[in-house]
Amino acid sequence: MCRKLYDYVRYDLKEIAFPSSLPDPPHIKKRRKLTWHERFLVLKEASRLYAASWVRDIGPDLRPNDYKKDDGTEDKSNGDKSRSTETEPSALEDIAVAARGGMETLRPALQRLYMTRASAYRDALKSFIEGYQEGIQQVMEKKEDSSKAQQEGNTDKNSA
Repeated sequence: MCRKLYDYVRYDLKEIAFPSSLPDPPHIKKRRKLTWHERFLVLKEASRLYAASWVRDIGPDLRPNDYKKDDGTEDKSNGDKSRSTETEPSALEDIAVAARGGMETLRPALQRLYMTRASAYRDALKSFIEGYQEGIQQVMEKKEDSSKAQQEGNTDKNSA
């Protein structure tokens, strides 16, 4: 009894608590391990991008590599960014202002936020369903084409 309990704790419980991962498929090439300096640079860049993601509009100052394609658009995008933040407050700013006004002003702001999110989810779901239906139609057409080809092949053999 003690041996079974010992084996359970040693092998099974360890596998339950910390399951071992499946091996990689054969076509996957292993990458070399990063040095400590490279890990630090990756962490630094990831932290910078994470902090930048809290900003409403990620402009060329936060992601310069994405905006190097055309130098003429950089100045325009900076101007558009400053104009858009002046005219339209972000959802967070809108809720913050409404929270200062009390429950009477907070409720409509939250309703607007939920309605915009609900419409975004609805639109995303609708486009997913349309894409899914198109995929099903393509599969069904391929099946019909292959079954017609098989039937034609069978009738050719029967007539010969």
